[in-house]
Amino acid sequence: MDTKAFKRSLNHSDKYFRQGFGHGEEVAGQMQTEYNSGLIQEIRDRQYTLTRGNVTIKLAQSFGFCWGVERAVAMAYETRQHFPTERIWITNEIIHNPSVNQRLKDMAVEFIEVVDGEKDFSTVGQGDVVILPAFGASVQEMQLLNDKGCTIVDTTCPWVSKVWNTVEKHKKRDHTSIIHGKYNHEETVATSSFAGKYLVVLNLDQANYVADYILNGGDRAEFMAKFDNACSAGFDPDTDLDRIGVANQTTMLKGETEQIGKLFEHTILKKYGPQALNDHFLSFNTICDATQERQDAMFELVDEKLDLMVVIGGYNSSNTTHLQEIAIDRHIPSYHIDSASRIGPGNRIEHKPLHGDLTVTENWLPDGPITVGVTSGASTPDRSVEETIGHIFAIKADMAVV
Repeated sequence: MDTKAFKRSLNHSDKYFRQGFGHGEEVAGQMQTEYNSGLIQEIRDRQYTLTRGNVTIKLAQSFGFCWGVERAVAMAYETRQHFPTERIWITNEIIHNPSVNQRLKDMAVEFIEVVDGEKDFSTVGQGDVVILPAFGASVQEMQLLNDKGCTIVDTTCPWVSKVWNTVEKHKKRDHTSIIHGKYNHEETVATSSFAGKYLVVLNLDQANYVADYILNGGDRAEFMAKFDNACSAGFDPDTDLDRIGVANQTTMLKGETEQIGKLFEHTILKKYGPQALNDHFLSFNTICDATQERQDAMFELVDEKLDLMVVIGGYNSSNTTHLQEIAIDRHIPSYHIDSASRIGPGNRIEHKPLHGDLTVTENWLPDGPITVGVTSGASTPDRSVEETIGHIFAIKADMAVV
């Protein structure tokens, strides 16, 4: 399939929208009321630090809603206003935040059901309006919806679209796209659908395995078993790794993406020499500014003296998970929650350890003066951060009374 030609034709369709519908001012006011926070603004004004009683809160200097997420949510709100009577669907969560997704459900926006790991589009009919989420949708999904005669509202973040353009360039020059990401994450599924040949590597360890195979060959069956679900149909590591390009899921750790890019550049340089490098290797910067800013702010925060860390964001949010990793790498007791409702009753918290299942920790806030670091993923509104901080203050105040 010529994905570039399909996207070009879709862009010219009168049933495809990538901008708002003229309700921006009204929607901005609505979102400010629902998601913004006076307390968070106060903490920003106080150099990101606030002390009440024996609790000091230190906020990361970049956290929460990024521009792409805010844009996607605003477009979803505008879509509901612009199509007040039509049936509206979202192909997945609009963003990885339970409260925002629930708010859209309250507005009678329906979510495509996933059955046995596959989205069931059978209930979507001609004339329905379908919103594509911030992290995009596969080209196959777009084609299906277009063929059904749906109105498509595409809220895909421009940073994600930039990655799609990158893998299109790889494809045009017959390079295999090596994508740093999680092969089953919605964004990577969408990105790989625009690629030709592709291989998804999760981390530096997997990248090193692939680099070693490029230089020295290896057990093809073992390779294919290792990347069984993470490569294009018919992928052959013995022929498809001669010419490669590097791209990434925009929410991965910036430092690791950069290491992976340099690793493959050095690998190709070693195998083919400097004169042939440009024929065998392509690299474009596809790291999202917002993801980078939040990670940089987190690295600064964990350099301070913290007793514990709270990371707020959806449990399936990749960028939130990576913020959690940064705290854990510094051996700071860290709690990942998806909303303030996970705190309490009493001094307890329900949280998700890295790569673990939900667990409950009692007496998670220690006695005496404490300093708590707080950050949130790019899909988390300020209101959720305010509620979390409010719970922390309340628990410590009750402990002081006792």
